Amino acid sequence: MAVDRRGVNAPNGRPDFRQPGAILLLSCYELGHQPLSVALPLATLRAAGYQPVAVDTAVQRLDDETIARARAIAISVPMHTALRLGVALGQRIRAVAPAAHLCYYGLYAWLNRDYLLRHIADSVIGGEIELPLLGLVQALERGTSVDVPGVVTRERPAGPALIRFEYPVPARDSLPGLRHYAHLVAGERVVPAGYTETTRGCHHTCAHCPVVPVYRGRFFAIPRSVVLADIRQQVAHGARHITFGDPDFLNGPTHSLRICRALHEEFPDVTFDFTARIEHIVRHRDLMPEFRRLGCLFVVSAVELLSEPALQAIRKGHTRADVIEALRICDAAGIALRPSLLPFTPWTTLDDYLDLLQFIEDEELIEHVDAVHLSIRLLIPPGSALLEQPDVLPYLGPLDEANFTYTWRHPDQRMDALQRRVAAVVEQATREGWDPYETFAVVRAAAYEAAGRRAPSTPPKRRTKRPEPPRLTESWFCCAEPLEDPSGPVASQVRMVDQPLR
Repeated sequence: MAVDRRGVNAPNGRPDFRQPGAILLLSCYELGHQPLSVALPLATLRAAGYQPVAVDTAVQRLDDETIARARAIAISVPMHTALRLGVALGQRIRAVAPAAHLCYYGLYAWLNRDYLLRHIADSVIGGEIELPLLGLVQALERGTSVDVPGVVTRERPAGPALIRFEYPVPARDSLPGLRHYAHLVAGERVVPAGYTETTRGCHHTCAHCPVVPVYRGRFFAIPRSVVLADIRQQVAHGARHITFGDPDFLNGPTHSLRICRALHEEFPDVTFDFTARIEHIVRHRDLMPEFRRLGCLFVVSAVELLSEPALQAIRKGHTRADVIEALRICDAAGIALRPSLLPFTPWTTLDDYLDLLQFIEDEELIEHVDAVHLSIRLLIPPGSALLEQPDVLPYLGPLDEANFTYTWRHPDQRMDALQRRVAAVVEQATREGWDPYETFAVVRAAAYEAAGRRAPSTPPKRRTKRPEPPRLTESWFCCAEPLEDPSGPVASQVRMVDQPLR
């Protein structure tokens, strides 16, 4: 039996995709959590008799030997930063293993499929990727043309894969341990945080959200037994807190609540957090006290903006009054609300930005808002639902394919200048470890200066009515302007500062 230079058996000259390492699954960056987007396809491929190798390049070193052994390589790119890192990784793969089939999968792979297929990828998968990825591997193994539903190639266009299938329990055994990922910080308690999802996709269609062009308002529930088995294996490896990473945990509130009840019954000392829309917090206010009793410490919610015209332009689905009500609901339940923000859009004025800062201070949210959120600028990737909005056309520039975004300029040049200045402040604050109140004061002063107004002479008001908010050692953000350097100081605020595994 012949062995090719990659060390993969090749009977009759055909690569053996069932040999260990013939399939390589790679993650680049998943907000500091153990990559579920690798663990699920890993389990799916194993169940079909394959033996993939999985590497999380955010915390592991990927050597050339591992690359050279692979015949099919799939890179997970669920977000913009991951895509930028993934393209650089793909260029290295092309140099080391030019004959390997290179596939990109995830939200940002599908949005940027034209660029990827033109420049680096052999195939792209978006949506529910597991079955299409398995079909791709099987087609490569047979040596036939890739004609698989959900798999896009240069020769075969296709839509995203919105296919229901039986989710396996994610395979996490070969991934780095939880000590290398985000931890919960709650007062003196610092514990490893696990990560799972109860649904994929989203019922809602916010115009700026990268989920929308792929799922178009659909979502898929992951069976309770699978979610609980995934939590169980993470708890066995040290997790004492679970992040539910669904785009909106309350898309299916009954499903979510049942999972949390079962989690608490089996592991009463394990806490959790989740992400939910402001309107869902308000609509399901009666559920929040029970979520707290079951162990919920905080909820992340995409507040984004307070400006009504801007909220309407991105079809966010809530108002300023809803944000205030959601804060009151979470306060009453004893759950910290951690807002994510999108303060720089074409529809946000300088007065809006100053108003947002004042709101954060008045509501004592300075410690609840990660500093990077004060600098985030709207990202408009190819295929974004924003491109269907007439409101964006006056500001829209050409597509910058290499940076995976359409360019746009604010009608008030002061806002673009302020965004650059705030980003620089956040970088410096992150690098030097500033106190959040100090960072906020410098940002506030920059905003007042941009408006030609005198900044308040008093320091930002300290928290008095709320306890110190729990947090993860990894910030949450999306829809941001691309980082000049995905490994630079701003990224260090949203990426683990752990040493890579050796």
